Amino acid sequence: MIPAAFEYYRPQDMAGVLAILEEHGDDARVMAGGHSLIPMMKLRMAEVPHLIDLQDVGGLSDITVEASRIVIGAMVTQADIIDSAELTAAAPILREAALQIADPQVRYMGTVGGNVANGDPGNDMPGLMQCLDATFTLVGSDGERDVPARDFYEAAYMTARDDEEVLTAVSIPLPSGGYAYEKQKRKIGDYATAAASVQITQSGGTCTSAAIAMTNLSDTPIFSEAAGAALVGTALDDAAIKSSVAAMLNDIDPTEDNRGPIAFKKHVAGVILRRAIERAWSRA
Repeated sequence: MIPAAFEYYRPQDMAGVLAILEEHGDDARVMAGGHSLIPMMKLRMAEVPHLIDLQDVGGLSDITVEASRIVIGAMVTQADIIDSAELTAAAPILREAALQIADPQVRYMGTVGGNVANGDPGNDMPGLMQCLDATFTLVGSDGERDVPARDFYEAAYMTARDDEEVLTAVSIPLPSGGYAYEKQKRKIGDYATAAASVQITQSGGTCTSAAIAMTNLSDTPIFSEAAGAALVGTALDDAAIKSSVAAMLNDIDPTEDNRGPIAFKKHVAGVILRRAIERAWSRA
């Protein structure tokens, strides 16, 4: 289909972006890679009279690995994540997740900022960023503010970002321990039926911390604090994993759709989380 008519802007700096947003308000939208917004415009599910392309705005495509944190610019693509040896050494779960997003063509254009900013519950990066306790930097006419990923998502396609703000960067505390991103989907390029992000640390064979987040099983990504807590202080025996899975199932709220009925989605979620926990533990 063909989208409704719109004005196209390609500003050179963030000041230009913010000026357009302030002028046109709700009628303006920012586009990063375009793989979420453009299909919605073509299907007439989103009408955007003023479209702002971020491709020419400098400073949004950097990956910085510091002593205690990682900073990823909003325009960094999934392919950039996959190709960055420094980033993979610091946080290999990012590459593991990026390789499971869509297909190579999408990964060359799809950006981290676009993936996390629009609030699509099926996107892979939001749950992963919650697992990693990331923080999103938002810039608007009133200045800059940081919002934790675990507080950012309010409902499907609804986030803490104001209409006149732009998500410019993602900051992640340098992760440690074992990790896993497990995803079940119907075919290449599809959203997950269920996906799990897990980060685990251990000492002396005992789990000392665990972060767990689930994808596409509610109208927002789900950071399941209870599922992680069920593993802490255990040797991750079968009983501990079962307790973690049960806690996760209590937190999610899937709906029936073309990926299956609710009971099937819950079953898949349990299987995927168990796999992710076991893999993360083997790497801890």
